[in-house]
Amino acid sequence: MNIENEIVKATLKVVKELYGQDVDRTAVQLQKTRADFEGNLTLVVFPFLKISKKKPEDTAQEIGERLIKETAVVASFNVVKGFLNLVVSQSAWISLLNDINKDADFGYKKAGEDSQLVMIEYSSPNTNKPLHLGHVRNNLLGWSLSRIMEANGYRVVKTNIVNDRGIHICKSMLAWQKWGNGETPETSGKKGDHLIGDYYVLFDKHYREEISLLKPKFIEQGLPEKEAEEKAKQEAPLIKEAHDMLVKWEQNDPEVRALWEKMNSWVYAGFDETYKALGVGFDKIYYESQTYLRGKAKVEEGLEKGLFERHEDNSVWADLTDEGLDKKLLLRSDGTSVYMTQDIGTAEMRFNDYPIDKMIYVVGNEQNYHFQVLSILLDRLGYKWGKELVHFSYGMVELPNGKMKSREGTVVDADDLIDVMTDDARRTADEAGKNADLTEQEKQSIARIVGMGALKYFILKVDARKNMLFNPEESIDFNGNTGPFIQYTHARIKSIMRKAEAMGININGIATRNDAVLNEKEIELVQKMNSFATAVEQAGKDYSPSGIANYCYELTKEFNQWYHDFSVLNADDEQTRITRLVLAKNVAKIIKNGMALLGIEVPERM
Repeated sequence: MNIENEIVKATLKVVKELYGQDVDRTAVQLQKTRADFEGNLTLVVFPFLKISKKKPEDTAQEIGERLIKETAVVASFNVVKGFLNLVVSQSAWISLLNDINKDADFGYKKAGEDSQLVMIEYSSPNTNKPLHLGHVRNNLLGWSLSRIMEANGYRVVKTNIVNDRGIHICKSMLAWQKWGNGETPETSGKKGDHLIGDYYVLFDKHYREEISLLKPKFIEQGLPEKEAEEKAKQEAPLIKEAHDMLVKWEQNDPEVRALWEKMNSWVYAGFDETYKALGVGFDKIYYESQTYLRGKAKVEEGLEKGLFERHEDNSVWADLTDEGLDKKLLLRSDGTSVYMTQDIGTAEMRFNDYPIDKMIYVVGNEQNYHFQVLSILLDRLGYKWGKELVHFSYGMVELPNGKMKSREGTVVDADDLIDVMTDDARRTADEAGKNADLTEQEKQSIARIVGMGALKYFILKVDARKNMLFNPEESIDFNGNTGPFIQYTHARIKSIMRKAEAMGININGIATRNDAVLNEKEIELVQKMNSFATAVEQAGKDYSPSGIANYCYELTKEFNQWYHDFSVLNADDEQTRITRLVLAKNVAKIIKNGMALLGIEVPERM
């Protein structure tokens, strides 16, 4: 039963009968009744005053009296100024509880063949270094957003664009050629992405040494210090070699291409391990090495159509001044592409591969302007979703001390973070004595689930648009607004269910009787459970994983308050015990469904 829909439908009928006019459904405003008033739902009557031509109190009184006769959902009412507080009947709450109980996927909408197709891009790593803390937030947001859109009935394609070409890749390749001595992930015992990242750092170390040697010579030649440094950066032998390697790559030199493919394969294997540990994945992966030529071709095509302009130095630009923006470079004077060109090429490939209705890019807020421009360019080039592309823009994430152990000394390594979270979860559980009766394998499995749940929840509960401070120690807390608090509540309910089964109660077939009576806190709990569907819908409209996280916390908190006050298994009578078991079972189900939208597992025991 949808209680709110029943009340809305009855209200529309009552208003028409009382005042002789049809009103729009949007005029019926229902909200949860304030805690200091009697009632469950409050109807705002101000929108009806024009047609009632009566005082707010009189209008509310008339509508309330008619609603009781019109629908069995409303048991009683009271009027406070222009607000009609409605008490929902016991039978309606029981009916709603049993409906929730029957639906394993309560709150989710199923996609059909005609459902809109949404493509969501996230991750977007470079193949010259491992994933870091910023990538962690990106991947968790992208995965969660994908699950939320699926739960809202969309068909979803999860996609990744890998930056696998350019001077930064050549730097790692050149360093490995010079100083690698044939080292591999197998011989070094390192993940492939970490190994390549080390050579990227090594290149930078030697490059800086060359700059420091060259800079004084240019100063002696009379150049100012800043110009001397820039000149040293351009003339350093290492950077020239890297540029030469890039040219050979562009020319499909077989040796350079073979080395590039080998080293990239090491990186991809490393990425896959990290993605698996994070619990994320993709339906389709694109590579910039395959898209940049497509982008150049689309820009040339746009040039022929008069959409872009070529300057005297042979560079190609888009004039966006009529959009209130500036001119944007699309092809350099030497014909090479820029990031914008590559994004256009990637978009064309995707549009050819899938009938996209909406495109969502999960990319940090430092790229806000880039996506504003990309949207305009794609629209000019004729992509129907170009103008309405969504840039899911998110803020930076840091740690209290700025960084943890890092292989580059400047960023927080994703693999290190995952290990730390798992270790912290295990240590916290051991110290609290929560897992004393579990096997070693169970302890490690739960430590992984809790550690990753703590990491994911702490990041996803924050509004994505905001910068955030991630505190690993605070995230593992089993009290407060944390993943482990919610996971522990789920495990506690599952423990209750196991005890009930041991008492001979059929948990799977359990349902409460239509004449059961719910107390006030139980009604609030059913009302909170019912609002899960609204929370999922709103999270889809707002692209907001934090909305789901905060709902899960509120439901968990409300359950624990109820459970503190009322016994389940030791209830006064069998009917009450059954009703409370149904309540507990469905809270656990909704917690599990809600946390799944965040990519978080919930353990059966802790």
